Amino acid sequence: MSEVPTVRGPVSSAGLGPTYMHEHIFTLTADVQQNYPQEWGSEEARVADAVGKLGALAAQGIATIVDPTVVGLGRYIPRIQRVAELVPELNIIVATGLYTYDSVPFFFRHRGPALTEVLGTEVPDPMVDMFVADIVEGITGTGVKAGLLKCAIDAGGMTPGIERVMRAVAAAHHRTGAPVMVHTHPGSRTGLEVKRVLDHLAGLADAGFLLGMDRFGLNVETTFEARADTLVEMCRRGYAGSMVLSQDASCYIDWIDQEVLPFLAQWDYLHIGDEVLPYVRDRGVVEDEIATMLVENPRRFFETAAVGG
Repeated sequence: MSEVPTVRGPVSSAGLGPTYMHEHIFTLTADVQQNYPQEWGSEEARVADAVGKLGALAAQGIATIVDPTVVGLGRYIPRIQRVAELVPELNIIVATGLYTYDSVPFFFRHRGPALTEVLGTEVPDPMVDMFVADIVEGITGTGVKAGLLKCAIDAGGMTPGIERVMRAVAAAHHRTGAPVMVHTHPGSRTGLEVKRVLDHLAGLADAGFLLGMDRFGLNVETTFEARADTLVEMCRRGYAGSMVLSQDASCYIDWIDQEVLPFLAQWDYLHIGDEVLPYVRDRGVVEDEIATMLVENPRRFFETAAVGG
């Protein structure tokens, strides 16, 4: 058992309860929002909307969410603090790290390792100290400490920028012990062939990765049934102990035209509880397996600093 930092203070890992390991509250393009806030509208209305949606999630029985919103996704902790204070029944764990599918932000282009060749000596990456400070001291003077590290690799593969971020995340992990969550792109590894997808997931699980089954409701490249059936099959193969669940949803995401969102009608915080769990129960997934994925595996993630896939 260990203490896990949340927005409202530390909690025992044993007290996290049912946990969704990958949900955002606000996913924003920060400089666009700062200069063109028309779509965002009222701050008070956005906060109230988030409080209502997260309150409904807590009423459904979820006690904790992990919000891996980091640099590149519009992280702004004071706003999350406001929301957390108004939904005290829900623990919110925030992250540090950097989210990109390609190159590092321009801020880092001519700092750290980028200067090594020019100066003829190894230059430490400032990202590492940034990430460590978020974990050890707290984020931007708020006192809120990051509970995990987040990075990403997508269809573009291991670009130099991605490798640099991953090395910085790894260094911060070794200095702090904070666990790591990695966004991945299974499609670039396996396409749409179901057997190969399942074998790929099983291979990662066998290697010790905790698998985030975390895009339920986002039925664009696949269907509800395909996602849920994959979960059923992985449980049938004995991998409930290697999976965590979530929707990767947001109260507000500016990556998508707001007029398009109604076409993603299942992509919300309640989809797993309302639709996915009844579906998989009907197909043989038992309550012990659900409890393992929602309670035991998230607890173990924070207790053992396992690397999440």
